[in-house]
Amino acid sequence: MNKFSRYCRSILFTPALVAERSVKATSLDADLALIDIEDSVAQAYKAEARARAVAFFSAPSEVPCRRAVRINNLGSPDGLLDLLALRECRYGPDVVMIPKVESPRDAEIAGHLLGNQVELIVIIETARGMENLSSTLAAQARLTATIFGAADFALSVGTSLDWHSLYHARARLVTATRAAGLHPIDSPWFDVVDTAGLVTAARRSHDLGYGGMAALHPRQVPIINEVFSPSSTDIEHARRVVDASGSSGGRGICLVDGMAVGAPFIEAAQRLLYEFDA
Repeated sequence: MNKFSRYCRSILFTPALVAERSVKATSLDADLALIDIEDSVAQAYKAEARARAVAFFSAPSEVPCRRAVRINNLGSPDGLLDLLALRECRYGPDVVMIPKVESPRDAEIAGHLLGNQVELIVIIETARGMENLSSTLAAQARLTATIFGAADFALSVGTSLDWHSLYHARARLVTATRAAGLHPIDSPWFDVVDTAGLVTAARRSHDLGYGGMAALHPRQVPIINEVFSPSSTDIEHARRVVDASGSSGGRGICLVDGMAVGAPFIEAAQRLLYEFDA
């Protein structure tokens, strides 16, 4: 079981130019507080954003969750400068997110420069990145998760952001990521006011197999966490499944609440309890 799955229902993105806002993740229980020095920062301010990120990760953490940073594309000078600067940070980050990944090269470069203490997340947001996904996921041992970059992917293939237009790409990312033993995370819901739309999008992602979702505003975090967490009823049912399997001596199918429960259901119950039953 990939340990990362227990930590990443929600990733709260904060622009590096206002990095101190990441402390908002404390009260909202984001699983990962992320400082962004890519898309949320205009080109003219990249150097300043990098300096602020380095300052943020050079001080002890003020948040209980783990901390991450999204660097710039490693096909640009800024991306390489980001990695070199992060090497000097005393207190992290715990996770580095790499955007616009299209081949194994980017994860290999990041893994080589950052060493074994930093986990890596790759964002798949182009047609080429999707085509090369399997080889990318096999390239670097420090990879823990993927993110689907919906906006850039839609731009790459010339489609809309509508759920049905991107369904195939989302499903393909989930399948490849799970096959690699990693954790798939879905794109953010871009309308930070439309909470009903967020709930619908998060439920669709959860049902498709995603383990979490990115958040662009603190108000989105508790909604995402709720959708991607089991209810108390779910946990109690999982316990009954596991108990019934144990009582049967692991001989095969058993009955739980009138339902025939076999190996896939038992394994799913075990995984749910492993990840969420504190």
